[in-house]
Amino acid sequence: MSETEDHGKQWNTLDKDLNRITQFESATFHIARPMVGLGVALAFIIVAGLLAAFLFGGQPGSAVVIAAAALGAYMAINIGANDVANNMGPAVGANALTMGGAIVIAALFESAGALLAGGDVVSTISKGIIDPAAMADTRIFIWAMMAALLSSALWVNLATWIGAPVSTTHAVVGGVMGAGIAAAGFGTVNWGSIGAIAASWVISPLLGGVIAAGFLWFIKARIIYKDDKIAAARVWVPVLIGIMMGTFATYLAIKGLKKIVHIDLLTALLIGLAVGALSYVGSAPLIRRQSQGLENRNKSLKALFGLPLVISAALLSFAHGANDVANAVGPLAAIVHANAEGGFAGSVNIPHWVMVIGALGISFGLILFGPKLIRMVGSQITKLNPMRAYCVALSAAITVILASWLGLPVSSTHIAVGGVFGVGFFREWYHEKRLDETARSKKITRIAAEERHRRKLVRRSHFMTIVAAWIITVPAAATMSAVVFWFLAHLAN
Repeated sequence: MSETEDHGKQWNTLDKDLNRITQFESATFHIARPMVGLGVALAFIIVAGLLAAFLFGGQPGSAVVIAAAALGAYMAINIGANDVANNMGPAVGANALTMGGAIVIAALFESAGALLAGGDVVSTISKGIIDPAAMADTRIFIWAMMAALLSSALWVNLATWIGAPVSTTHAVVGGVMGAGIAAAGFGTVNWGSIGAIAASWVISPLLGGVIAAGFLWFIKARIIYKDDKIAAARVWVPVLIGIMMGTFATYLAIKGLKKIVHIDLLTALLIGLAVGALSYVGSAPLIRRQSQGLENRNKSLKALFGLPLVISAALLSFAHGANDVANAVGPLAAIVHANAEGGFAGSVNIPHWVMVIGALGISFGLILFGPKLIRMVGSQITKLNPMRAYCVALSAAITVILASWLGLPVSSTHIAVGGVFGVGFFREWYHEKRLDETARSKKITRIAAEERHRRKLVRRSHFMTIVAAWIITVPAAATMSAVVFWFLAHLAN
């Protein structure tokens, strides 16, 4: 063997070794990446505790407030990891937003909603779930709120880990209920409120699904299956944008601006009507310009729905931050108040530092752990495009307004995920209908049942997992809360 060949062999061996080292480094990075998220989350929880220690250190009961601040931060992280996926998942699944873009927009608008429009007063007994008279002892009340906070956070954490979007509101309700039962027995629970919440498990997803399916049917009938799709889009897309902006204006007026100004439902509807009309007038020429030169096919229509979908996702995030931050910091605010005043009240003001913990925690949870649920909601239940995702977002806002008008307790999580299922099941039904019509017109044999089942457009495994998680959220959080309360109460004694 010549010297040149020998050197060539040595270089080939060296290249292979370097490739192995590179692969090893890459594998190490992928294994370590989840640990980075856990480390950052733990650091945030510690910082929240240190902030409480700085503000309350040396005062009576400061240890309890510090522990509650850490638990509030933990709950906020879990809300960001689980709940926010419902707003951003459809936009990402439809490729209207990249994962990075969705996370940035959601983090900004969730934080803005929490800090600018987050309710400054929160019910400490979570909407009348338990009888305040049963909590005459301040210590029992504090342990109950601690147990509710920890158990609901643990349950949402578990649901995120298994890939199930659940209602954080229902988790908190279950936590408060379980602690109340452990503290004062079953008689302390307002079972009428629990019954209304149980009814919302059915009402929320059904309303969201039906409305989303209705809008998809409208888009198919008025735009997609017209001979001149672009001409139809120029007529109807501005109308849909006007409906979207008017709906969100009403939604934000009712749910997202409580801290700034109180607006009744009629005034909110009038505001929505005015904003919707202005949006229609402003968007019509824009859609006309944007549609010039587009080919007469479905792919061209997607471009017209992209921007409205991004705007709707951002507005949903703002409203979510304004409303659901109380799930993270409500029990914490109640503990701070009870510790300072030596008792509890029907409602308390949320201190600014508590609201900051909630807002930042939601953003950290979204950035660190949100992508898993965003992918699941956006692409793993059913295939979404901008038009279908737009129907889901619009359905979420309309359903909340209808629920507010009817006085129904609904979950934004259930509504949004129900909208995704509604779109998917409608597509299945419509697909089956067209197959049958084609078979009849061409007098051909229908496709075998096994093949039709294989072509289903909604993943049944995800459907069953999510529904099961919804059903057991309240009882699971309640059971965990009762156990945690018993442990805390005995530890204190």
